[in-house]
Amino acid sequence: MRSPLAALLAAALLAGGLALPAAAEAPQVDVARLDYGLQARALADGVWVVEGANDDFSVANGCNIINLGLIATAEGTVVVNTGTSRLHGQQLRALAERTTGQRIARVIHLNLHPDYFLGNQAFANVPRLATPVTRASIAREASAYENNLYRLCGDWMRGTEALAPDADITLPTGGRGALTVGGRSFDLVELDGHTDSDLVLIDRASGVAFVGGLVFVQRVPTTPHARVERWLNSLERLQAMGLRTLVPSHGPVQIGPERAAEGIAQTRRFLQWIDRSFSAWAAQGWDMNEVLRAPVPDEFRQWAAFRTEYVRNVAHLYPVYEQKVLGQAGPQARGVR
Repeated sequence: MRSPLAALLAAALLAGGLALPAAAEAPQVDVARLDYGLQARALADGVWVVEGANDDFSVANGCNIINLGLIATAEGTVVVNTGTSRLHGQQLRALAERTTGQRIARVIHLNLHPDYFLGNQAFANVPRLATPVTRASIAREASAYENNLYRLCGDWMRGTEALAPDADITLPTGGRGALTVGGRSFDLVELDGHTDSDLVLIDRASGVAFVGGLVFVQRVPTTPHARVERWLNSLERLQAMGLRTLVPSHGPVQIGPERAAEGIAQTRRFLQWIDRSFSAWAAQGWDMNEVLRAPVPDEFRQWAAFRTEYVRNVAHLYPVYEQKVLGQAGPQARGVR
């Protein structure tokens, strides 16, 4: 139930002609029927988000942990990422067509991770765009993703076979460009650090920004391809854009400039803590088990997927810091003659 103050603020905004986006609702997953319970939530005129669980992959949530996007244009709907499985993609396409009343015009993939593209079988007859780096990375890793997701997700993955993006998003030097579909214009920015190519898509008409895996809100970031220093640099660039509405791939949508900035700041605080702590612990010669026993700030411990994802963070990233210390120590310290 909303507080009286919240009700008054809502009434004032509506009286001023400003529509409030509906509150987020978790998908109503039906495991027995393999129904993802997908819902489209309007963020602006012609822009919807389809929210996944803010959690780790599990059978209980259908392994749907990603926020997807739908954007209506005069040519048809632009779909931002396609989900974790063939079934996920099929249910997303049906929802998109019901929601917009349009055919699907384009699919855009923001990075190489499996929940961004394993739903592509449902969009086999649609142009599927990604940066050249992302396309090459998907070609290299798709088979491993399929195997891993079948292990984690079980029956939700039935019939899923990777179908890669089939067209390039090629941006000018500097990684900034534009795309127009059906008279609707988008700004595209290629950053990196979460992966080797992290595409940001900003709808010019509404200011809604789909920022992919660069930002995790109230969730521990995933790091299998991470390079922390580059990621932090990308977050600085993202912060400087002054985004109005930020859709992370994982975690709650951030509506309004202040919340968008805080969403970015959350991920920055986590990565800065990782960088400082892992550097210090590696310099002290700690092994991975000691790192896993070390205290973690309460803020991060409260985030979704902490129990599983932080262990992966240590496995993915701590060896990089150990190698950096060994490199600084010189060949004699490494036993090289």
